[in-house]
Amino acid sequence: MDESYDAIVLGTGLKECIISGLLSTDGKKVLHLDRNDYYGGESASLDLEQFYKKFKGASPPQQFGRAKDYYIDQIPKYIMANGQLVKILLHCGVENYLDFKQADGSYVLRDSRIYKLPATDKEAIASKLMGLFEKRRCRNFFIYIQDVDENNRATWKDRALDTMTMQELFESFSLDRNTWEFIGHALALHTDDKYLGRPALDTVRKVKLYHESFARYGQSPYIYPLYGLGDLPQAFARLSAVYGGTYMLDTKIDEIVYENGVVAGVRSGDKVAKAPIVVGDPTYFPDKVEETGKAVRAFCLLNHPVPNTNENGSCQIIIPQRQAGRNNDIYVFVSSFTHNVAPKGMYIAIVSTTVETGSPEQELKAGLDLLGPVLEKVVDVVPTYKPKTDGKEERVFISKSYDATSHFESTTADVMDVYERITGHPLVGSTIQLQLLTFRVWSYVCVRVGVWMERDGWSQ
Repeated sequence: MDESYDAIVLGTGLKECIISGLLSTDGKKVLHLDRNDYYGGESASLDLEQFYKKFKGASPPQQFGRAKDYYIDQIPKYIMANGQLVKILLHCGVENYLDFKQADGSYVLRDSRIYKLPATDKEAIASKLMGLFEKRRCRNFFIYIQDVDENNRATWKDRALDTMTMQELFESFSLDRNTWEFIGHALALHTDDKYLGRPALDTVRKVKLYHESFARYGQSPYIYPLYGLGDLPQAFARLSAVYGGTYMLDTKIDEIVYENGVVAGVRSGDKVAKAPIVVGDPTYFPDKVEETGKAVRAFCLLNHPVPNTNENGSCQIIIPQRQAGRNNDIYVFVSSFTHNVAPKGMYIAIVSTTVETGSPEQELKAGLDLLGPVLEKVVDVVPTYKPKTDGKEERVFISKSYDATSHFESTTADVMDVYERITGHPLVGSTIQLQLLTFRVWSYVCVRVGVWMERDGWSQ
């Protein structure tokens, strides 16, 4: 440890492991440290024994089967199949270490009923979410979105998407507010209604991403690693090691060393590792972060699929804020033996949201009520943090805490922001690079997911 590096990364959470892998592939000499004796930090997957010891201080009941057959994500999130995280996986070559499988469905709650999300013009016509005339208006909206080319204003059809608000775009198609709701919250994945007053182009991009991801498989736009998300940090750790990165677990960090107001390294005991850049999660820098709120998650074990989800073994249900009388959406993440995260016949449902009151568990009621009988429930409330500054002056770069959403879009946005602050340039800098990377993404993901679809008898 007593030597110099180009960068030191603290914590082996997913964000930190991605940054470590990216810097390593850029040719940087990276030292990666973690106070824990395991990879993953907050984003680790726990077996049932680990889960019970952490949250209950006891061993699990025998009725749940072998503890090692469970992989319970502490930060449950699905991966958008054409989203930035998949592009980062391909950019780094990490796909060689992982297997993915499609999530079975994507749903939204309306008036206490679960509905499958319509993602295309054809699905809009068939959807039970809307009446006859609204279906046609929604179909026209989806056709318009699919035809929009951000770089060709002629496809915008006399709509200034970069200046008109999203509310104005909805109104131009005469869509009602219930349709705004599922498009904005369940397709574009906005967490509140502030997007309605912002330029429409951002939401158009997000809806197009959902459409493109959904179009590949026809059931949902999400994919998820077999055996849970815990393998993701380890995959990036392996990547960093391949490129010469050094990993040290179970290493106490006693001091962040500064010289003339700029970071110079870290000290562990009597050893000092020097580096001009230090990256880490908020827990390593309590004096440099500020609390932004709290997230609450209810981890539930079921022996049945969630009712009204077509018997799916995996799915996401989004409860828009207005449906629960809240300021923030509620998310229901469901996985099971179909992704090898539980024994056959067992399901893991995790309900999450941003805390708004002094009764966090009660705030999850709208999601918990959807689950049916629950064998076990554990509720966890955690504070969320963000860095006070961008870190450029001190060369200390801190990630944000994981939010309550059940998808990775905000997580990857934070990774790309940290990377750009460190290097001074974006991760993927040109349209040509993005197009080439997207082609590689689909070449890989379609083959890998297709293997599992065929294996499970889904191919036609």
